[in-house]
Amino acid sequence: MFKKLLITSVVALSANFANAEQVTVFAAASMTNALQQVATDYKKQAPQDEIVFSFASSSTLAKQIEEGAPANIFISANTKWMDYLKEKGLTVAGTDKILVGNDLVMIANKDSKTDNVDVAKGEWIKQLDNNFLSVGDPDHVPAGQYMKAATMKLGFWEKIESKLARGKDVRAALAVVERDEVPLGVVYGTDAKQSDKVKVVGIFPTDSYPKIEYPVALLKDHDSKAAKAFFDYLQSDDVKKVFTQYGFSVVK
Repeated sequence: MFKKLLITSVVALSANFANAEQVTVFAAASMTNALQQVATDYKKQAPQDEIVFSFASSSTLAKQIEEGAPANIFISANTKWMDYLKEKGLTVAGTDKILVGNDLVMIANKDSKTDNVDVAKGEWIKQLDNNFLSVGDPDHVPAGQYMKAATMKLGFWEKIESKLARGKDVRAALAVVERDEVPLGVVYGTDAKQSDKVKVVGIFPTDSYPKIEYPVALLKDHDSKAAKAFFDYLQSDDVKKVFTQYGFSVVK
């Protein structure tokens, strides 16, 4: 009897391994903490699937997908890079949709004497006289591009353009402020919320930059059954609660 049960268990285990699939998600760096939590929760209901993430600037990820990186799902920090892949026919038609939203904030190291900054008035620029502002590189990082749009509308861009410490992605910009290497930085509200080494000292007026939206889509020729299942899970009420917990706004 014991031997029969053992054989049955081994056969079942082998079947599970045979059905196991890896789902590779390329996602904006600002989604790191939230998506790791989502994957942990998903594992409880789909233990046979392995969710693997690659976090970086949306532009970097989009270029890698264009070059043939075998990702199943792409989550961008703006619509620009999703549209870029759509135009090249690299997404599954009709699957792209807005997943979450975010906001733009100014941060300082938690031990900084700076507490309240009226971003729109621009007095904070004085702190950059002999220093730099940490940001995602506006040439390719969405967070930096939102920052550039905001400061252009507020009339500050020309004053700060030469004062930027340009990070490879928004998490790199956050890290510089965490290490107290610069007096101020600009990141998403969600990034600031996840760090106990920085504090929010100012909030950019929401009408000073384009609406921050994170689209998600399945990628062409990589839309496996497991990928579709996780893609659907990302839009579930359970996941919306996780995103809200991490500071994102969700599509109702």
